[in-house]
Amino acid sequence: MKSLTVFMQYVLADASTWCDTSTIRDLQTITERSEHEGLSFLTITLPNFAKDFQRSLDQGQVGHDQFAGFSRAGGLPRFLGGFLDHVFDRSSGRLLDSPCTACIHSVRQITLACEKINLECSEARKRKAIRGYIECEKEVRDADRNLPADLSAGFDRVSNLLWSEVFSAANLAVGRGEIIPRHGPGGTADATRGNAKWLSTVYTRRLDRGALPLGTALLPSDRHWQCLTDFPDLLEPGEEPPVKVVLVPKTLKTPRVIAMEPTWMQFMQQGLLAVLTSAAKRVDYAWQLVGWSSQVPNQQMARTGSIDGSLATLDLSEASDRVSNQHVRALLRRYPDLFEAVDACRSRKADVPGHGVQRLAKFASMGSALTFPMEAMVFMTIVFLAVEKVHNRPLSHRDIQSLVGQVRTFGDDIIVPVRYVSATIELLETFGLKVNSNKSYWNGKFRESCGKDYYDGVDVTLARVRSVFPVSRKDAHEIVSFVSLRNQMYQQGYWKTARYLDGEIGRLIPFPSIHPGSPVLGRHTFLDFEVQKMCPHLHRPLVRGVAIKAIIPANKLDGIGALHKILTLKQFNDLPFVDSEHLARSGRSSAIALHTGWHTPCEWGVGE
Repeated sequence: MKSLTVFMQYVLADASTWCDTSTIRDLQTITERSEHEGLSFLTITLPNFAKDFQRSLDQGQVGHDQFAGFSRAGGLPRFLGGFLDHVFDRSSGRLLDSPCTACIHSVRQITLACEKINLECSEARKRKAIRGYIECEKEVRDADRNLPADLSAGFDRVSNLLWSEVFSAANLAVGRGEIIPRHGPGGTADATRGNAKWLSTVYTRRLDRGALPLGTALLPSDRHWQCLTDFPDLLEPGEEPPVKVVLVPKTLKTPRVIAMEPTWMQFMQQGLLAVLTSAAKRVDYAWQLVGWSSQVPNQQMARTGSIDGSLATLDLSEASDRVSNQHVRALLRRYPDLFEAVDACRSRKADVPGHGVQRLAKFASMGSALTFPMEAMVFMTIVFLAVEKVHNRPLSHRDIQSLVGQVRTFGDDIIVPVRYVSATIELLETFGLKVNSNKSYWNGKFRESCGKDYYDGVDVTLARVRSVFPVSRKDAHEIVSFVSLRNQMYQQGYWKTARYLDGEIGRLIPFPSIHPGSPVLGRHTFLDFEVQKMCPHLHRPLVRGVAIKAIIPANKLDGIGALHKILTLKQFNDLPFVDSEHLARSGRSSAIALHTGWHTPCEWGVGE
């Protein structure tokens, strides 16, 4: 707590220099309230201040119901007043004609710096998140029952117009048996990890019945059919184990709810994801609407919207958990092979802590490899249904092409032209989805999407504290996060904060100046990187510093499992990029080690 308060002191000092204003009283407020309210002031109360600030930017004025806990009489608060007075008129609360973007950035940096620190929230908040998951299920079922017939028919028609080429190609690939399953890096409901996933002997009747037969999925080739005698009976639908609902840290206000899929489900989902991705990339306009491999287009469109006000950025709450299975069935109903494969890869039940096993109305929570592409296409279908409503006529392919570059979804980040916002929000909520009004913008010049924030075209993205500050060299993960924070603050021009972090990091590890491409944990700099000596063999510059070594768990794989893994990686062209010891060690690193030695301070080829 003390370290975070000191960190905030330097952030305020830098912001004061950038914006030519005093922050003495602001620091006093942060110090006193942090001592009185604890960590929640930095992680919950200040982020709530930021939400009201951003809402005021969007509305063009400060509302009397905003900045609760900071403004007794309503209106513009005195806290951070030196910055706010360069953004809003204090007497009227209206946004200035030319607000200071440096002050906007500073307010957000100060108030949001500690919002997403990686700490577990209270048990009461965890229980509330689980109750929210159960309530969300009920609301999804209600939305399915109450959806008007004309909207259901419209969804079917528009989805066919948008995705027919994508789904036709994917349906053909599934029908031809071109699915190549693979294992993802995540945890599974049955706690199988790393190479052990390739030895799974469990399969379901639903998967085996269609385009994903057991032998094709779990054996390296037809020559190994005799190995099927080692497999138990296929699990009938009623015998299938549920996904495991777990909580992971998000903010101290609320955790993130995800679901861990069984190993064999995750295996086939990854194969179908590859088929869908390949099919979508072949249809140029489709990939521009929902491409799920890059956030950059959304970020660029958010910047455009902040400049000319033409594009809105919308954010959804509980987005994955509110996509109904009925939505996905409507998308795929014309494509029987693809539909059967996707349905077979969907877990139908979830083991919810404190509530037992629940049958799911949602398609899938975060944790399924198919959640992201399916939700993207569902959201985009609803967006074009809203476009159709505004124009009061059926859309054509020409209409769709005309909006390429103006509409896009990436997960729950949606971008639409401002003229369609009202209709889009109305239809999203009619379909059972929930628009997060605190993170959706379309009136003013502030926009945020996919981790980038802009005001009038100026990047006002902040640096966040992601973990508690390290106290010894043993805190390897915290040191890595600490170094990243330092370099982000330096890049943003927070020099005093960067120097303070330099001193704190230097007490724990050697901390030389490096090029950003160096393998060393070091100080990024706009000046030349440091050179302490030259390598006598390769004649390249060296510095003494710390490099990260991931400790991969020992997990030996041989026999049929090893052959299956090798052949699968070869088909995905991943084999050249896999560690040479991948058959001996696998899975996500259980820990990291910091190795001190002589390393190059620059990227290979730079400075040599």
